[in-house]
Amino acid sequence: MDTQKPVTKKRKLTDKNLPNALLQSSEFSADSRMYTDLLQMERRLDWTMTRKRVEVQDALSRPIPTTRTLRIFMSHTVSGQAWQQGADAEPKINPETGEGIPAFSFRIEGRLLEIPNQRAKDRAPPRKFSTLIKQMAIELDRDPILYPEGNVVEWIPGPNTTPLDGFTVRRKGDTVTKIRVILHLEQQPQQCKVHPDLGNVLGLKEDSRTGVVQALWNYIKIHNLQDKVDRRVVRADAHLRPLFGQDTLLFQQLPEFVNRYLVPADAIILHYTINPALPPPEKPSAWDVEVKVDDVNLKSRMNHSVIQMSSETARELAKMDEEIALHVQSLNNSHLKRSFLRAFEEDPRGFIQTWLASQARDLESVLGSGPSEGQTMRQEDLKRSEFFQLPWVEEAVAIQEGMRLAAKAGL
Repeated sequence: MDTQKPVTKKRKLTDKNLPNALLQSSEFSADSRMYTDLLQMERRLDWTMTRKRVEVQDALSRPIPTTRTLRIFMSHTVSGQAWQQGADAEPKINPETGEGIPAFSFRIEGRLLEIPNQRAKDRAPPRKFSTLIKQMAIELDRDPILYPEGNVVEWIPGPNTTPLDGFTVRRKGDTVTKIRVILHLEQQPQQCKVHPDLGNVLGLKEDSRTGVVQALWNYIKIHNLQDKVDRRVVRADAHLRPLFGQDTLLFQQLPEFVNRYLVPADAIILHYTINPALPPPEKPSAWDVEVKVDDVNLKSRMNHSVIQMSSETARELAKMDEEIALHVQSLNNSHLKRSFLRAFEEDPRGFIQTWLASQARDLESVLGSGPSEGQTMRQEDLKRSEFFQLPWVEEAVAIQEGMRLAAKAGL
């Protein structure tokens, strides 16, 4: 039965450094120096790209705030009103289905406006309106005695709430109704209102907690309020002393100090009026509100251009590295051959003797014998008489005797 031999994986050459003998050669010093400079530049570039990749990965794990415009639409429809049934028609009222009963429906929805001059491939899927709201309340200004049904509608998202494009509130009635919508936006990072005492000093009215701490730290650096000896100590000036309540404050206490002057951001309040006696407007009313959101478009471009290198590009770079390593190996082999032949050209006799001595040492290493001080036979063999009865002994004696006689005759 034939057995398949295991496939031997080809080892990839990765060493792209030139041999030291080639680097120290005066004939190739200029070219070797250029190649070495290129290798150093490649290492610096690889290190820079790796560091930037880590920085981008760290940035992608944190929100990148950007300001977008949220356009909110409010509209309404009516049903069962007197002007819809006609003056002479007798109203047909069905309490079970609600047909014929005067009623209205209020609709609120919204969407983020697209970024101008943005490429189609960079556009992210639009977010649902409910994902931009942290809390919402709709208040109907009506007499609770005449209209006891809920005149206040609240919406707070839960952990498994389905995203919605908008909200609809339907109520019965035929009187003019004023509606007040209270919106608390879901912003990233969460925005806070800065107390006027601190806001007047920093020039801020609303910002994130991190932004306020950064603004305070910039104020400290600009006015040189750090202690000259202990840099952890912040010395208050005339504006900060009433806020600190003391002359100095430690650097690590700045976030706690800032938290005392932050309050939740004001809610967005929108007003709308429904008059069932008139036909609803053809177009909805619209309001534009600025909201801080995570810049998913920038993150997508960063992830595509820096983090996700295409497999084709990676294979091409690996192929080029392997070709460079093969050329360096071929250059090393050629340099060894060149050195070998040049040494033979300069001193053939000495080269052959040196080469034979090297081969003898290699043979001793293979046979496991110790150093023989230039001799080509082992000491253990010389102790045996059978060794001198081998066929080559007579030839060796003849050659040795001939050399002795030639030396004696002066040849």
